[in-house]
Amino acid sequence: MATDDYLADPQELAVWLGKPADDPKLLNALRAATRRFRGAVGHRVTLVADDVVTLDGTGRESMLLPVWPTTAVARVVLDGQELAEGTDYSWSEAGMLRRLGCARWPDRLRCLTVTYSHGWAEVPEDIQEAVIDQARSMDTVVPGLQSKTVGAQSVTFGAQAAIGVTDQWSKAVARHKVRTSGDA
Repeated sequence: MATDDYLADPQELAVWLGKPADDPKLLNALRAATRRFRGAVGHRVTLVADDVVTLDGTGRESMLLPVWPTTAVARVVLDGQELAEGTDYSWSEAGMLRRLGCARWPDRLRCLTVTYSHGWAEVPEDIQEAVIDQARSMDTVVPGLQSKTVGAQSVTFGAQAAIGVTDQWSKAVARHKVRTSGDA
């Protein structure tokens, strides 16, 4: 169970690290991994109500809202005129905003203002896994360190520690990043 402060459950990370869930270093690693993920995707990921965005027209019948899933579209204003849902436009959970009646969005910059709610009430598992994996690395690996020897024991950290992210992280970021009109 993730909270708004974290994109993954501290208790789950605690099990991986063998530490109490309220360990300050564990919580700092989870907070840092959460911030890093949010920064990489360009939005909070968790549910945001009534976000107002100004968008460029695409010249097409359909356009993507920047963040999905879309949970509600409260208002669409085109060149200062409010449009009516079901008459002028429709929308989908995938963040598609479509003109109705064979109309197209104008091909002009900053002509559209949309008030919509988006994000996840429960953080998707792929995000939770990527954040936990990143937090585990942050808790365990010293930045820039590739191997460590103490007495007769030696530990070599994998490529993930050297480059900073896993393939799992990259795929989760690509899936959940802010979209642009060119992504449609």
